[in-house]
Amino acid sequence: MIKSMTGFGRSEIVENDRKFAVEIKSVNHRFCDMSIKLPKKISFLETNIRTYLKKYVERGKVDVFITYEDYSSDNANIRYNDDVARVYMNYFKRMSEEFEIPMDIKLTDLGNYPEIFTIEEENVDPDELWKQLVVPLDEACRRFVESREKEGENLKKDLVDKLDSMKRNVERIEEISPKLVADYREKLTEKVRELLGTASVDESRIATEVVIYADKICVDEEIVRLISHIDSTKDILLAGGSVGRKLDFIAQEMNRESNTILSKVNSLEISDIAISLKTNIEKVREQIQNLE
Repeated sequence: MIKSMTGFGRSEIVENDRKFAVEIKSVNHRFCDMSIKLPKKISFLETNIRTYLKKYVERGKVDVFITYEDYSSDNANIRYNDDVARVYMNYFKRMSEEFEIPMDIKLTDLGNYPEIFTIEEENVDPDELWKQLVVPLDEACRRFVESREKEGENLKKDLVDKLDSMKRNVERIEEISPKLVADYREKLTEKVRELLGTASVDESRIATEVVIYADKICVDEEIVRLISHIDSTKDILLAGGSVGRKLDFIAQEMNRESNTILSKVNSLEISDIAISLKTNIEKVREQIQNLE
């Protein structure tokens, strides 16, 4: 299926007194750019997360937010640092004697000073944490991909409609182009006759001028290439997969061919059609920028 580079997915799980919440969102980007934000206490899992995400994402700027809460009662130990408390008390005593003020330190006051009480978390098993995290991570990834596929299908439908319109433009140019040469020959002959009056017209000279003009305005090659590019783009879209880079290149080629047509022809009708064609090509290219 075709995927958009814009997507969102979220999931959370509470198990064994631990809660994991995973949120993934993405926007357009030329390459695969991942930003993973997670609590410091589980930062060692970032490599696992990044590797896992690569199964679901090939292109786009992806932001991943992970929260972790441990509700278990035995996940931390409080440690009393008596040496640090003794140093504080010695300083308070010294200050009391030096400034001749009562030392009215209470236990509750002493407990507020840094490093007297510290919390040491119990060591956790990385494999166990990963086993729990991978469940909501996988579900968030699947929802993320589903949202990208849904948006991708909408983009595909819009692109196919625009491609059909472009092909009609090209076919119309192909239909009109031969008439330009015939009209030029007719106008050239009339102009020469006006200038020469009753004198005979050199048909071979007119034929030469017509050939030069026909070669100058000929857009047959551009038409063939445009039709080929339009058909290829539709085939690639219908085949699905990661197609953004490939289609972007083809869109550039289509834009080049339409510019050549505009520069060659001097017909107002064809110019209007070519401008409409170029406008659609630009719209297609913009939409392609959204595809993975």
